[in-house]
Amino acid sequence: MNATASRSTRRRATVAVFAVVAVVAVFVVRLVTIQVVQADTLNAASFDKLSAETTTYGLRGDIVDNDGTVLATTVLRYDVTASPKSVTDFDRTDDEGATTTVTPTQAAGEIAAITGQTADQVYGILTADPSSNFAYVVRGIDVDAFRSIRDLGIPWLYYSSNPVRTYPNGAVAGSVVGFMGEDEAGEATGSAGVEQIENQCLTGTDGVQTYERGADGVAIPGSTVTTTEAEPGGTAMLTIDSDLQWFSQQALAARVQETGAAWGTVVVQEVKTGKLLAVADYPSVDPNNLDATPTEDRGSIAFQAPFEPGSTFKALTAASVLDAGLANVGTQVEAPYIFTDPNGASTRDSEFHVDPLRLTFAGVIQESSNTGTAMLGELLSPQQRFDYMTKFHIGSSSEVGFPGESGGILHPVDEWDDQTNLTTTFGQGLATTAVQMASVYQALGNGGVRLPVQLVSGCKQADGTVTQVPDTTGEQVVSPQAATDTINMLETVATGGYASADLQIPGYRVAAKTGTAQMSDGSGAYGDSYITSLAGLAPADDPQYVVSVTIAKPVTIENGLAAAPVFQKIMSQVLKEHRVLPSGVPGPDLPTTY
Repeated sequence: MNATASRSTRRRATVAVFAVVAVVAVFVVRLVTIQVVQADTLNAASFDKLSAETTTYGLRGDIVDNDGTVLATTVLRYDVTASPKSVTDFDRTDDEGATTTVTPTQAAGEIAAITGQTADQVYGILTADPSSNFAYVVRGIDVDAFRSIRDLGIPWLYYSSNPVRTYPNGAVAGSVVGFMGEDEAGEATGSAGVEQIENQCLTGTDGVQTYERGADGVAIPGSTVTTTEAEPGGTAMLTIDSDLQWFSQQALAARVQETGAAWGTVVVQEVKTGKLLAVADYPSVDPNNLDATPTEDRGSIAFQAPFEPGSTFKALTAASVLDAGLANVGTQVEAPYIFTDPNGASTRDSEFHVDPLRLTFAGVIQESSNTGTAMLGELLSPQQRFDYMTKFHIGSSSEVGFPGESGGILHPVDEWDDQTNLTTTFGQGLATTAVQMASVYQALGNGGVRLPVQLVSGCKQADGTVTQVPDTTGEQVVSPQAATDTINMLETVATGGYASADLQIPGYRVAAKTGTAQMSDGSGAYGDSYITSLAGLAPADDPQYVVSVTIAKPVTIENGLAAAPVFQKIMSQVLKEHRVLPSGVPGPDLPTTY
């Protein structure tokens, strides 16, 4: 090779080397740019394209009764979806290693056998739009059905879970427990009863999981990462005894239907604690099936519907007069059939009598004399009686804070006319709720100390700590002696009043008061319908429980006898269930006439 050719070869080689070096340098610079300079940006962009987020639900907490029985809980239900454009034959390998081919028609039959659909229905869903990447196969199945479908190993099926609120005991305490609805943003929230009161306690915090997906959109196994842990809601612990609640609802429903009444309530309260053990309403609601109950019947009548209590209110008047020292259990009055006070206001007894009834204060309560009660009640000034009523929380809603709860109706004393001043002594001209009347009797049974009404005893967090414990500080509304004397007078109703035969509980002393009041006709006047009630305590010598019964617009019986059998049945059950010792001493023999 001559010198010229050799130099030409070396030049070409040098050019080639430089060219290779230049290309490599470009790739190196580009690689550094991608892997170092733009790494974060490109990783984020890649992650956004290949990753997806799913919500992990922080399940709503349970509502339980005083023994831990679940009244409301959250369960997961599952939706099964498919990618129709991916629906094809697939291979399945059994436990012995044998492989078979499964067609979409066969898969549809297997799915239908689990869901209750027909094979044709499922196959129709899978093939309705072969170009689609999404179709619901079945929605809201339980965990057993979900696992059965998942175990079929069908590659073009996908699954998602959704929390669903359920109420294992149905209508038992349904009007108290409440139900779910949606807030303004469309999120599920408690919209009635305890579900609403304790919404903050019950609400969980959702978490987030991130996973990477392939080009077909399917999650890559093992790529799921929890970025935010879900936190479950707390447990709302009620004071309600679900067994007693069921019993009360059954007894009430039977009596309302038997008497042809419109509605009724039962309230059972612990005297020494203020805890509500049962709040029964009829009609009531099953939160699992809201559509079966008219909207107006989905709340709690006991909390939300005020009524004129009638003669059950006389116990409050009696305690007030006794506490003020203006009379005693033996104070004598001549109660005429019609009484007209010095201001011209008048009232009459429910039963006609020619001659005035010569009654002691105890006799006035036993006979439920309106005129005698008015004569004794007016020993107090209107302001004094108003003050006693407010001490008993008449006119104020309870401490429960139940949604839509009524505080009743108690007009300021300066708005009372002479007739209102008179009729409020025996429970007309004002209105209370069933829960308020139970609270009045709780205070009388507790030595004159009214305790806050309790429905929720606290919120138990996931770590076991209990928050939102209610205040249990009591208030002395009348003296212990006035309360005891009132109980003793109420005991004469159970031993000698017109409803005594329906109030007796063998072995126990009972103190109670019946009530019958005319109901409004809706236009500001009294109509032809009555609301009957009965409130009482047992054992009278050491009161443990209050039972208050209200029955509205009964047809077959229009006095306290409509409510009395319900009281007797439920109080007997309470005493038996809680193994309360029978009364150890006989009641006082109070003169009722002179």
